[in-house]
Amino acid sequence: MINSKIIRFYDVVIASSVLILLSPLTLFIFFVCLIESGHPLFIQKRVGKNQKPFKVYKFRTMKLDTPSLASHLIKQGSVTNFGKIIRLLKLDELPQLINVLRGEMSLVGPRPCLYNQLELIKLREKYKIFNVKPGITGLSQVKGIDMSNPLKLAETDCIMITKMQNLDYFKYLILTFFGKGIGDKVNKNSEK
Repeated sequence: MINSKIIRFYDVVIASSVLILLSPLTLFIFFVCLIESGHPLFIQKRVGKNQKPFKVYKFRTMKLDTPSLASHLIKQGSVTNFGKIIRLLKLDELPQLINVLRGEMSLVGPRPCLYNQLELIKLREKYKIFNVKPGITGLSQVKGIDMSNPLKLAETDCIMITKMQNLDYFKYLILTFFGKGIGDKVNKNSEK
């Protein structure tokens, strides 16, 4: 396992660089989301390291009246037109770089869950997933495992946090950058 101070160093250097390099794109997305919904940022309470609550930042991809549930429980019709594009390109996650710089998240780690995902929380307690910071991407994400399968997600996250080395950290980032894996699915059983 990588030393947490080394991970923090990587996180700060990479997140700062990406925020600076992509600032024009980030501003563009911010203004399009502002025009589309009136509220460009989505702020939601999530479970952090040691189960400490924190507020995660994302670009808004869903309508304002969408309930605060895991993405796989949300109806597909709740996603805005521009939201579909930035979710596909994973650009809705850009504001989470602020969470990384604040030390609430890492670039690589288990995706932070909601407090109402009780089954996942129980499994994460069992596998000691809350001993590390949540992340933007990781082994589960590049394998396409989302929160709709709590057991598989917890087991895969456990493998990642117990075996991750320096090369794995960068491998997950590179695979995510080149489009490997998927974001959290939206419920496709209902369009409305």
